[in-house]
Amino acid sequence: MANKNSKEERRLNIKKRIRRVISGTAERPRLSVFRSNKQIYAQLIDDVAGRTLAAASSRENGIEDEKMTKIEQAAKVGALIAEKAKAAGIDTVVFDRNGYLYHGRVKSLADAARNGGLKF
Repeated sequence: MANKNSKEERRLNIKKRIRRVISGTAERPRLSVFRSNKQIYAQLIDDVAGRTLAAASSRENGIEDEKMTKIEQAAKVGALIAEKAKAAGIDTVVFDRNGYLYHGRVKSLADAARNGGLKF
């Protein structure tokens, strides 16, 4: 019988497995995605220095105020993180889906970031 947190535990195990392999540097940071029930967040992380280079979320003014689906919100966040990355002089990243399946909001964010000019 599965415990009540088994879905979250499964995601965290997948996350650990992914993070063993990928790591972000200053030249090629890790694009980490976090998905809550209502919001989505993206960060560009330099794991060597241990700092966040840029961040975007669906809670920012231009996105939160509009009426749209969560997948459309994720696309806006993807475009926004790509724009912030370009401003910081970053054009290639390592994508970290954070244990989430690559579909829906996560895929929408990744596609929008690619269309915004990020390479991964």
